[in-house]
Amino acid sequence: MKSYQKLTADVPQITESGEDDGKPLCHQKLSAWWLGGGLLTVAALLSGVTVWVLGQIWWGQHGTPPLTKCVSIPESLRFDCFPERSTVVTRELCEARGCCFVDGDWPSGSARGVPWCFYPPDFPSYTLGSLNETELGVRGFLTRKAKTYYPRDVVKLQLSVEFETDARLHVKITDATKPRYEVPLDVPPATKRAENPLYTIEFSKEPFGLIVKRKSSGTVLLNTTVAPLFFADQFLQISTVLPSTFIYGLGEHRSNFLHSLEWNTLTFWARDVPPTESFNLYGVHPFYLAMERDGASHGVFLMNSNAMEVVLQPAPALTWRPVGGILDFYIFLGPDPNLVLQQYQQVIGFPAMPPFWGLGFHLCRWGYGTSNETWEIVKAMRNFQIPQAAQWNDIDYMDGYRDFTIDSQKFGTLPQLVEDLHKHGQHYVMILDPGISSTQPPGSYWPYDEGLKRGIFINSTQGKPLIGKVWPGFTAFPDFSNLNTHQWWLENLDRFHSLVPFDGLWIDMNEPSNFVDGSTAGCSQEELDKPPYVPAVLGNSLSAKTICASSRQNASVHYNLHNLYGLMEAKATASALVKIRGKRPFVISRSSFPSQGRYSGHWLGDNRSEWKDMVCSIPGVLSFSLFGIPLVGADICGFSGSTSEELCTRWMQLGAFYPFARNHNTQDVKAQDPSAFSPAARTAMKTALEVRYALLPYLYSLFHRAHLQGDTVARPLFFEFPKDVATYSIDRQFLWGRGLLLTPVLEPGVNSVIGYFPRGLWYDYYTGSSVNSSGENLKIAAPLDHINVHVREGTILPTQKLGGSTSVGSGNALHLIAALSQNANAWGDLYWDDGESLDTFAKGDYSYLVFNVTQNTFTSTVLHSNAGATYVTVDALSVYGVREEPKTVTVNGKERPFTYLTNQVTDRQLGCAASGC
Repeated sequence: MKSYQKLTADVPQITESGEDDGKPLCHQKLSAWWLGGGLLTVAALLSGVTVWVLGQIWWGQHGTPPLTKCVSIPESLRFDCFPERSTVVTRELCEARGCCFVDGDWPSGSARGVPWCFYPPDFPSYTLGSLNETELGVRGFLTRKAKTYYPRDVVKLQLSVEFETDARLHVKITDATKPRYEVPLDVPPATKRAENPLYTIEFSKEPFGLIVKRKSSGTVLLNTTVAPLFFADQFLQISTVLPSTFIYGLGEHRSNFLHSLEWNTLTFWARDVPPTESFNLYGVHPFYLAMERDGASHGVFLMNSNAMEVVLQPAPALTWRPVGGILDFYIFLGPDPNLVLQQYQQVIGFPAMPPFWGLGFHLCRWGYGTSNETWEIVKAMRNFQIPQAAQWNDIDYMDGYRDFTIDSQKFGTLPQLVEDLHKHGQHYVMILDPGISSTQPPGSYWPYDEGLKRGIFINSTQGKPLIGKVWPGFTAFPDFSNLNTHQWWLENLDRFHSLVPFDGLWIDMNEPSNFVDGSTAGCSQEELDKPPYVPAVLGNSLSAKTICASSRQNASVHYNLHNLYGLMEAKATASALVKIRGKRPFVISRSSFPSQGRYSGHWLGDNRSEWKDMVCSIPGVLSFSLFGIPLVGADICGFSGSTSEELCTRWMQLGAFYPFARNHNTQDVKAQDPSAFSPAARTAMKTALEVRYALLPYLYSLFHRAHLQGDTVARPLFFEFPKDVATYSIDRQFLWGRGLLLTPVLEPGVNSVIGYFPRGLWYDYYTGSSVNSSGENLKIAAPLDHINVHVREGTILPTQKLGGSTSVGSGNALHLIAALSQNANAWGDLYWDDGESLDTFAKGDYSYLVFNVTQNTFTSTVLHSNAGATYVTVDALSVYGVREEPKTVTVNGKERPFTYLTNQVTDRQLGCAASGC
């Protein structure tokens, strides 16, 4: 018997069809085995949004023997019915759950990663009841009749689908009878229903599922009918097929930028661990971007902060498996990958505009024994005239590793060091850990005494401050979900700033990290600490090297808030810096969550001084670009272990192009600041940094676009070339914005590198020599003192004459580089302000210039100007790709001297450079 659900009083048409109706490939594959017996559809046009309700889906033929039903399911579409790793799966255990079992004696079951226990086509799930229109979409209820094997099934669910914008769909599934925890992100609410959506949505009635398609191509973006929906108190699961194998995001994990779909499980639970494959790392970002077969792109964000797994399998398909909260999905239709990220950041918030000095080169190490030793490194950098924007200190400066204290014996001259940095236009950043020492005599340590008095610490289940162990020893943990904690944090920072006028803060260990599991007293034996299902977290416990999941915080239990800890601390820290300094805050955080970019940047954690770690830094940087945190980089030359001169030279060249560039290493290993190496290596490092400093006006303008509309700074190649499938897996090269291609050397003992050059004309940044690529891999020279940088045709780069400061007002004149396209055009822009004031764009306190080349004429147009524009002077213009030697060059109607160079090697014109512009 077929059934359907009527959506409105006037249904335009009812059609019956058992055919696949030209479905995309991934949908056609499914049709053969899950659309048996015909299908009744009802179409209703709801304010321009097409919604389909599918009739009952018969998973295979009625009465088919169970064995036949099971083996008919392709391996790639087997969804794991027994994901627990602590139990050996047997036929008896599997079939007790009502699932199919294929053991290792079967060839199909012996393949690595293919589930032996998987759902049959007719596994019980939810049934969709009536759907009703709402102001923004539709709402309905889901009911479950049969119990599942996880405790406390939620029998009745509420489904809400909101057509928020033409390119954004919001799907929310939650308990229909009582409230559940929801992530407290400040998401701007939609105000009206989409008028011309890029999507259609179909609903399966029984078992429940939904299918989201791109209207223009019919591509199926989501199809949750392929596996049953679970919604128990501490186990939620929903699966979907994917339109392709090109999936990115889903962090924080150490992997290739393009995820493997070969039975790959990614775990989300913030954890202090050196970046290692297959481990859950410092941050949590349940967002993915997918490239479709025709070059279009879409993204999916699950707004859930609980521990979870994402399972990728070769169907291609994906399974979300959180252990709490709700299923709260946003789907972004792009269709361009850049637009997908803009749409995502419209939900989570655009990143903050960093101070200009934050984009310079930063230097740090754990192991500066004294403030004078730190000072000597600063002086050595100045002596060799190596650019340095900021000096940092790790926990060495503290008295007994206690926050907000200074070791007066070893770091007594720290205030004088900071004063000296400021006199030289440099800045100072210091570390803070969240753990507050709890063992000092009463009245001797204000941060703990006052925190205890105000009740701002995270409590155990007994209602007392939970005590763990971090650097000072026994510690309590501030509860940043409590606004009173923010005030206490501000007061501590303000008192400390009066002693050491720091410019930025580095917040570390904020997963939160704990050197004991849970607490010094252990954790409870209740289900928050020992849930019925534990995702594949490192340590096999939610309390492993962090605090108890049952800990009590102001907003909820730690079980729900753990992954938000770094975000909440960053928010409190950025707010405090604004109040203390009255300028843009500079904060770098280890742990992160969606919307983190509004408050901080991120570094990729405690990497190693190994070539492999340098390679892995590029996909890490690109992934955080997807997460809306453009201010990101890795510890240049590696944190742990001793680097080699060759590795550090190559890494300094690459690190000069991290959006956030910091050289940092640990104690008791060789120094790796540039001044520690031979003259040749030191010169190569200095040269790379000087290229970065020359490009700071371009980089700063990219950050403005990121802040204003969510553009990426470090950018994957496929963002600019989405039709070129060859770019989809590239993560050994990257772009700055649309116009600059970086091709670093990532292996030892070589003097050349192979890089992919998408179709078009590319110019060597240094010489202007060009290559016209058809979309090919090219071998290019890369001696030890050189990193390859190429300018994309049609780009105008604003660069600056070098000076030792990262102050906007330093008076450094601009040198514009115009790389002509094959039809002799080019475009670029420059955003400029004072580099540190708050809300300069909103207040109009900035200058914005647009540059154009067309018909042999270069024009500069000031679209917005204020007093800051007096700092913008153009001293030189270089034009790459001039095909014939010009007879004259005029600037503002007056002839100017110029030089014309020709590439003697390839006989290609390199360009024209005019001075006095």
